[in-house]
Amino acid sequence: MITWLFDLDNTLHNASHAIFPAIHANMNAYLAQVLGDGETPADAAHVDAVRTAYWKRYGATLLGMIRHHDVRADDFLREAHRFDDLAGMIRAERGLARLLKRLPGRKILLTNAPRRYSHDVLRHLGLHRHFAHHVPIESMWVHRQLRPKPSRLMLKKLLAQYRIRPSRAVLVEDTVDNLKSARALGVRTVWVTGYMSANVAPTSRVLAAQGGGATKLPAYVDVKVKSVRRLPASLSRLR
Repeated sequence: MITWLFDLDNTLHNASHAIFPAIHANMNAYLAQVLGDGETPADAAHVDAVRTAYWKRYGATLLGMIRHHDVRADDFLREAHRFDDLAGMIRAERGLARLLKRLPGRKILLTNAPRRYSHDVLRHLGLHRHFAHHVPIESMWVHRQLRPKPSRLMLKKLLAQYRIRPSRAVLVEDTVDNLKSARALGVRTVWVTGYMSANVAPTSRVLAAQGGGATKLPAYVDVKVKSVRRLPASLSRLR
């Protein structure tokens, strides 16, 4: 039996439409306070430089803030995910619940988003009942350190915890670094590109453009689709 590991943002819904811009603004405001002198917030250029540097070095700005500024993960996640009207910001395709119901195998949500936010998005989309397990960033601790995607250690622990053979697992994601880590462990990979925006890493945009032409996709991408609704048509390539 296949076990599907689904990402959430820009995989099951269009987070680039309104949610990611709001998170970006919230995160910048929080970082400005933390990086400031206690009275005056840090300027925008300094905030951008720090956020980008930590994202490139650790794969997540949060990890850099924890390691270098004694920030608590719960505080960072709470401040970054403040929304006045989350339901009104969500955009997704129709028919996702039917798709998940029809797709053979167990489904696990594996997201670097916090528990409350990801739970609320799943509920709004009516998808929560189709997932056997929900693994948010708060559950991604390994050896007392937070290890979100693309951590191979975290993914290896998750596979062991749920007794999943890597060859029988499929990670469905919009982020190529996460797919690369999973493929190194023997997990099959599906790259979802339909919600890609200007905020996506340049490598992802270049690969997406190449995938549409004659250039071969990297070995760590088994299947490339614009929408998860195309998964049933790709089953033969994932078995």
